[in-house]
Amino acid sequence: MVTALPSPVLVTGAAGVLGSSLTARLLREGAEVVAFDRRGVPPTDRLRAVTGDVRDRAALAEAASDCRAIVHCASALPSYPKAEIRSITVGGAESVLEAAASARVDRLVHISSTAVYGLPERVPTPEDHPHEPVDSYSAAKAEAERAVAARASDRCTAIVRPKTFLGPGRLGLFGMLFEWAEEGRDFPIIGRGDVRIQMLDLDDLVEAVAAVMAAPDEIAADAYNIGAADFATFREDFQAVLDEAGHGRRVRSLPTGPAVAALRAASALGLSPVYDRLVRKLKADSYVDISKARERLGFAPRHSNREAVLRTYRWWRSRPQSDPDSAGATSADRWKQGLLAGAKICFPARAKATAQGRGHDQHQDRSTLTGRGRTGTA
Repeated sequence: MVTALPSPVLVTGAAGVLGSSLTARLLREGAEVVAFDRRGVPPTDRLRAVTGDVRDRAALAEAASDCRAIVHCASALPSYPKAEIRSITVGGAESVLEAAASARVDRLVHISSTAVYGLPERVPTPEDHPHEPVDSYSAAKAEAERAVAARASDRCTAIVRPKTFLGPGRLGLFGMLFEWAEEGRDFPIIGRGDVRIQMLDLDDLVEAVAAVMAAPDEIAADAYNIGAADFATFREDFQAVLDEAGHGRRVRSLPTGPAVAALRAASALGLSPVYDRLVRKLKADSYVDISKARERLGFAPRHSNREAVLRTYRWWRSRPQSDPDSAGATSADRWKQGLLAGAKICFPARAKATAQGRGHDQHQDRSTLTGRGRTGTA
């Protein structure tokens, strides 16, 4: 069913969270890797590091010259300026396509995003759902996909669409939840928090990409949604972090109308990292159909939403805090909270609860929050 991994492999964005994890996996499997990133990657046995910008077509083509496959992980974050999002996401994809043609690689794996669907009312959302981007990030992702699909006949081309993924090294907006939990604060959510928001563990995403790379051409040449199979409500998954912090704090609901209006205004003024698409996504169920990846790739996610979030929280607790001056530059940084930091005054910190009190609080949480099934059908 599967073939050996192609080698050498060019990985763009190799210093990023996904790129570095995938590179480590490829090296463990015996592949040779060319790691391309504008941040330095330490060279190791069977790894050649190339420092460059993914939009630099000449540098990328040279890096790909002896490669049999390319995995394109490099991308802009939703927090970047609009022009930079398109330049990196679309321009980078075009550079990769040119490099693939120049090097005559056998296989291209393009890491896209379920953001291309926009805010679909159909859930679980299948791969053939129309692309309906709603902001600069999702529009750039959709445009990059179109460019890749237009050249799919040139070689075996796979498109991987992950949900928001978490794991050691990945932080972003979740740094706000972790920081507030550690300080002993309640955490606010929009509305009742009873929507189901599917996420994904980093290790499961790496496994999916490896499966695509090892699959026969007739299997790999397709588009695949990748997400967790086990996911609860937004409230339940976030409450798990507050429980683990041990302060006896709770997720607190905010009135939907005023909260959405305030966040949209703050985002438009550049005073909040919570971008508009995320605000709207938190108001309705958001999960994709992963049955194609299950059936064709044998994809079987091992981690639930809750496990992914808690694993990331434990990593965050154990690491030195990032430099606030670089906050938001990468997905490993905590993002600047802007006006949201001022909202802490409404959610005062509290010292850790006693073991007895904590057990009582957590018993209440379980009895309150398990009214719905915890497993989503993806």
